[in-house]
Amino acid sequence: MSDSFDLANPGRTIQVGVILQGGTTEILDVGPIDILHGISHSFIDHLHETVVSAEMKAQALDLEFHWVSEAGKTCPSRLTSNMSLNVTDSFESCPPLDIVIIGAAIGQEATEAELAFIRKSYKECSAFITVCGGIMAPIQAGIIEGKTATAPRFILDELRKQAAGTKWLERRWVRDGKLWTSGALLNGMDLMTAFIQTTWPSGEGSLVDYMMKLGAWPNRDPEYKDVPWAI
Repeated sequence: MSDSFDLANPGRTIQVGVILQGGTTEILDVGPIDILHGISHSFIDHLHETVVSAEMKAQALDLEFHWVSEAGKTCPSRLTSNMSLNVTDSFESCPPLDIVIIGAAIGQEATEAELAFIRKSYKECSAFITVCGGIMAPIQAGIIEGKTATAPRFILDELRKQAAGTKWLERRWVRDGKLWTSGALLNGMDLMTAFIQTTWPSGEGSLVDYMMKLGAWPNRDPEYKDVPWAI
């Protein structure tokens, strides 16, 4: 697998993975994966044709989802609001990922194994998505160096000092090649909307356009021009 893999014309099932670290992952950080799931055959095929036509169903994606941690199936991962999640894969069992999502992990520094898996996943994938504080472990892993990125607004000034080799922008989401980064929490939803619109056909009559309207996907101004306050 390499950067040349075309997500728009994959020719096989697309492998999607959420990296869960040893701390507690914020639910809203990994929630954007469900927007992606919303255009997959595993979701679309179950909808009645009065909701989604057979023609649109044919546009759905073959996606396989992985929830990946260092411990794998031997230990549930912790999420905020007292949730636990039974993961599907360890770092060893997980197949090479085409799309990667990582959110904030609270209460524990990334382990060397986690950093190594982040580097491996970044090298192999076609899209690497960080949401909110999910930027921190990739910074430690060195994959943000020399890139243009964003993060939660309230930590941007500190990150400009901590990771001076990265160009930090105050935006809801930023794309630099296959690296997609977002601001805090629900900005990950804005990012996922933009990612899907950019990656797959999204014009009028497309499944993406229809599901975006049906599901009321967020599509807010990436420059925060729609909010009356600043951090």
